[in-house]
Amino acid sequence: MIFKPLNVDKWSRKPYFEHYFNHVRCTFSVTANLDISYLYAAVKNKGIKLYPALIYMITTVVNRHHEYRTCLDSEGKLGYWDSMSPSFTVFHDDDKTFSTIWTSYCEDFGEFYRGYLEDLEKYGGAKGLHAKPNEPPYTFPISSIPWVHFTGFNLNIYTEGSFLLPIFTMGKYDRQGPQVLLPLSVQLHHAVCDGYHAGILFNELQRLADNCDDWMTPNYKRLE
Repeated sequence: MIFKPLNVDKWSRKPYFEHYFNHVRCTFSVTANLDISYLYAAVKNKGIKLYPALIYMITTVVNRHHEYRTCLDSEGKLGYWDSMSPSFTVFHDDDKTFSTIWTSYCEDFGEFYRGYLEDLEKYGGAKGLHAKPNEPPYTFPISSIPWVHFTGFNLNIYTEGSFLLPIFTMGKYDRQGPQVLLPLSVQLHHAVCDGYHAGILFNELQRLADNCDDWMTPNYKRLE
């Protein structure tokens, strides 16, 4: 993947970045329910796992907008990756710990899903924080708390506050009448994203869930 440096002096967001990164450094979180009623029925009908479908949706939206891919490279230069892949958590029921696995993103859901299943089969039982080695720098984090249908979630990261990428956390889906609602929280850095960008994110995710037949092909090779 290619890291594209930003010319900050010609960047329309320069005054906002400088304010929220250099003077009032802050992040903010937004939590909202996604209506996954149709998506949930579709994955059940096709025998597909819900978690990778949601990971695919999130990664697809992240890759549509450079604001969600803007970060500092290893040398501290500001720019954005031309494409990013998800780094997601898996839970170990035997000792109640978790590990992270990353899967290369592909616009074709079938290819991404096969990659997810292969990674899960190979690394899903590995213990430790990073189950799959050699994670590239062009990943962003997704995690899940499938035991709680939360109404709010906030991360408190006590570092220098220079992590600019979005951080996603899913909750437990809940049936409310005919609807299946999934809480999703995203932590954003105000230096690169505003409330508008949070709104775009959730609106596009909802459209992907409502129109999942457009990107979800019917047949997949299962890994037993």
